[in-house]
Amino acid sequence: MKKTKFAVSGMHCASCARNIETAFRNEEAVKSFNINFTTEEAVAEYNEKEMSEEDIIRIIEDLGYWAVAEEAIIDREKEQREKEIRDLSDLFLESLIFTIPLFIITMPLEWLGISLPYKNYFLFALATPVQFITGFMFYRGAYYALKARTATMDTLIALGTSAAYFYSVATIFTPGLGEMVYFETSSLIITFVILGKLLEAMARGRASEAIKKLAQLQPKNATVVRNGKEMEMPIERVMEGDIIIVKPGQKIPVDGLVISGDSHVDESMVTGESMPVRKQEGSQVIGGTINGNGSFNFKATKVGKDTLLSHIISLVEDAQMSKAPIQRLADQISGYFSVTILSIAILAFIVWYFVIGESISFALNVFVAVLIIACPCALGLATPTAIMVGTGVGAKNGILIKNAEALENMHKATTVVFDKTGTLTKGNLKVIDILPLDSSTSPDELLRIAAIAESKSEHPIGSCIVNLAKSRKLDIEEPESFMAVPGRGILATYRKKKIILAGSLDFMAQHKVQMDSNFDFSVKQLEDEGKKATVVFYDNRPIGVISVADEIREDAADAVKELKKMGKNVIMMTGDNHRVASAVGERIGITNIIFSVLPEDKEKEVARLRSQGIVVAMVGDGINDAPALATADIGIAMGSGTDVAMEAGEIVLVKNSLKDLVVAFDLSRYTISKIRQNLFWAFFYNSIGIPVAAGILYPFTGFLLNPIFAGLAMAFSSVSVVSNSLLMRRYKRKI
Repeated sequence: MKKTKFAVSGMHCASCARNIETAFRNEEAVKSFNINFTTEEAVAEYNEKEMSEEDIIRIIEDLGYWAVAEEAIIDREKEQREKEIRDLSDLFLESLIFTIPLFIITMPLEWLGISLPYKNYFLFALATPVQFITGFMFYRGAYYALKARTATMDTLIALGTSAAYFYSVATIFTPGLGEMVYFETSSLIITFVILGKLLEAMARGRASEAIKKLAQLQPKNATVVRNGKEMEMPIERVMEGDIIIVKPGQKIPVDGLVISGDSHVDESMVTGESMPVRKQEGSQVIGGTINGNGSFNFKATKVGKDTLLSHIISLVEDAQMSKAPIQRLADQISGYFSVTILSIAILAFIVWYFVIGESISFALNVFVAVLIIACPCALGLATPTAIMVGTGVGAKNGILIKNAEALENMHKATTVVFDKTGTLTKGNLKVIDILPLDSSTSPDELLRIAAIAESKSEHPIGSCIVNLAKSRKLDIEEPESFMAVPGRGILATYRKKKIILAGSLDFMAQHKVQMDSNFDFSVKQLEDEGKKATVVFYDNRPIGVISVADEIREDAADAVKELKKMGKNVIMMTGDNHRVASAVGERIGITNIIFSVLPEDKEKEVARLRSQGIVVAMVGDGINDAPALATADIGIAMGSGTDVAMEAGEIVLVKNSLKDLVVAFDLSRYTISKIRQNLFWAFFYNSIGIPVAAGILYPFTGFLLNPIFAGLAMAFSSVSVVSNSLLMRRYKRKI
């Protein structure tokens, strides 16, 4: 299966986007096709052996739209948006040139009692260019909708304005038909709709501002050292392994590793971290970040699409293209909306003219008002605009939300499960105590024996012990045999197959090791202090214990406290025994603990919670927690931008800060509240506007909605929804 992005233009409303999606549902070669009306982008996943990019473009163009396969949609999107705004501005000005004198003739002069000779012919001459030149886009859209056997907003506008225009033409060229003409109605409606679309396009451009800013972070050139020569070249020519020079104030072009120099780098635009980060030999640097006053050389480790910035942009793009579950209702309604409105308009005309007996001009007024006031766009824009801004705000704050469903579902989570090591703690284990059982074994000898057993272990505790032994220059020989029991300990043989055991008290008990009661008490005392105790057994007897501790994150307690305020049930899951886990939990504020969990059982524990009807958000470090993250309703990875974390979680906390977890939950709640506001406004507007346009108030109050005001209301309904979403850009949440 191949996945390709397409830039799609020519859509006038959400119904247009739905028509395109519908066309691909019957294509067996297409696994999925999603289009975002707001960004004018589509993503198709298809069998490249059965269908090509050209085939997909042809299907879209047969529906009356334009499409192009794009690899650099970001740059094209900006150009396309600017072109759309220019074209709509030109159309609006053209329409205004004819509509203003038309309005003056029919309104102010009429009110002053001034009647121009051949007035109706002047109106006809002014209205015709507006109807067929400015309004051509609506006729074109209506034609392709009819061809697809559906109806869109273009259909409603084309029918409504055409009814007013052609009735007026018939009136002036057919004596005795009537005296009323509606040229100003059709022209003003088209003008107002164009104005609304112009304002909407400008607002939608601001909705995707976050991703544009990310794209603009990447510098165009880099200073590279090749063959001993310093040269400046386009960033596209930088290769992995190149040595790059970064001078004060410059942007870092690609990801890499500092090999010389010292400086501080502003990474806020990528990670959201406000304080500059010191960079020296061995430090990692991120492409797109800004160097401070120092200078350094670094080796390029990731270039092009492999850089963190490119990965972030790709994730945000995908999130903005995805659809939230709450959008399904709006999509379903939008699919039948235009046809329903057309039916209501025809029914209203029949009732007022044929049943009640009002004049044809009255019934026509109602028909046009109903067609024009209805707005499927407000429904179609309600969710995607809020998702766009929400994911953009998240990215700006170092929170990568990979899809709209995750953003919506996060606020529904009732339980937050934390992995301990690397999540609630920093994952930087340190040896705290080296306690030999008696004077026959020195601390260094105890450490050396433990390091021999742990030398082939990949466990963090083993690595911690081995690294300390190496730093003390102890002789660490290879064991003759080695076997790791995950979550329990190590069994190795050394020097004529003498057994070394290194692990927990339970591990010792499994191997029938007899422990002195005082020694057993000492181990438990260490564990009560939150230290992980590794008992070492060698040459048929326990020889001592080594304790290791992990530093708790400074923001862990505050984050847990805030989550509890939000009403979340907080659980810590760890492989530690009850005493160690309880000691750590007490310091952080977590009393609900699942302890002694083997790495492979984390996923089962999450599944068990979900089977009880609990909506689970799992927070892990993204390395060994991937299965559990995938099993949870929401997988949240701590990661400092690592590739593994980005693949593992639906939400990635780039800064590795638990405070950002609180912000992510709150941002989800805030985004959903905005979507609900938008949907309420869209439903409320149509629920009230359509009956009023149909004349429901006329028998009681004598009020009949003028189609001109219906057009004005329709034009600004979409703008109001987008503007409400744009208010999210002011979002700030700190703990």
